[in-house]
Amino acid sequence: MVENKKHVILTGDRPTGQLHIGHYVGSLENRVKLQNSGNYDTYVMIADTQALTDNARDPEKIRHSLIQVALDYLAVGIDPNKSTILVQSQIPALSELTMDYLNLVTVSRLNRNPTVKAEIKQKKFGESVPAGFFIYPVSQAADITAFKADTVPVGEDQEPMLEQTREIVRTFNNVYDQDILVEPQGYFPPKGEGRIPGLDGNAKMSKSLGNAIYLADDEDTIQKKVMSMYTDPTHIHVEDPGHVEGNTVFTYLDIFAPDKDQVAELKAQYEHGGLGDVKIKRYLNDVLQAKLAPIRERREQYAKDEAAVYDILKRGSEKANVVANQTLQEVRDAIGINYFN
Repeated sequence: MVENKKHVILTGDRPTGQLHIGHYVGSLENRVKLQNSGNYDTYVMIADTQALTDNARDPEKIRHSLIQVALDYLAVGIDPNKSTILVQSQIPALSELTMDYLNLVTVSRLNRNPTVKAEIKQKKFGESVPAGFFIYPVSQAADITAFKADTVPVGEDQEPMLEQTREIVRTFNNVYDQDILVEPQGYFPPKGEGRIPGLDGNAKMSKSLGNAIYLADDEDTIQKKVMSMYTDPTHIHVEDPGHVEGNTVFTYLDIFAPDKDQVAELKAQYEHGGLGDVKIKRYLNDVLQAKLAPIRERREQYAKDEAAVYDILKRGSEKANVVANQTLQEVRDAIGINYFN
């Protein structure tokens, strides 16, 4: 009997700070489900090399954040016995693959990548774009292809990055007349899911905007953040009819509250008038405390032994190195730069 080959997933995060509930809703919760399905070989990468492309002058930020991200991973249920958790900078083959792929990509093609263009504008680089940041779609292609990942969980805004990886795969396989590299497909959240607004009503929860609830936040911090959340500015008095659409508290309740019937009743009451913002915020606080308390408790347990966490990262990186080196050897053989074999 022929065994069904598992699909391979590569996913990860830049270590530029602690992870927040937007990360949890957008990716972490789904990664745990995919990991536990038994259908995938899962690689979860802490992308410190990529984080340094726009933080090279503050390496301590990356170093400090690396352990924070690792703690968040373990706290939400990413299991090092089921997933390979690795550190990007500890896999030298990724840099070598990036260099090989750069020779197959033009500057004009990189300039056309809409995700990179949007991020350059967002970060206000102007004419001072770090070269490492400019070419990170190629680095990302190296990450994906090194592990022959055929599945990459991403948001829809990352599809141009995946398309660039597919182009590199097709070009490489065609130029060197080999069928070595694997074209990845995106694993996207259902429409309307996977993104949570910031506490201030901003369309995106973001570390840089300071509008996030972090997985590591304690009970009091969560309560303070919830009670300060943006609701409906026209809902001044309890008896006033309120708006549910665009009301951040109800958006969060739709995502996190287990009792959808109760949320529907609260919405109807709020729209009719007679339900105050304080009451719905207290309900949301109860919902979030129940959801985040077990995650925070697991995180605190792992944080008591950071050496053990670093050991998990070391062992995962060593395992990943074996796989990436094998792919690098195949790429070198295809190009013909295996002079001493």
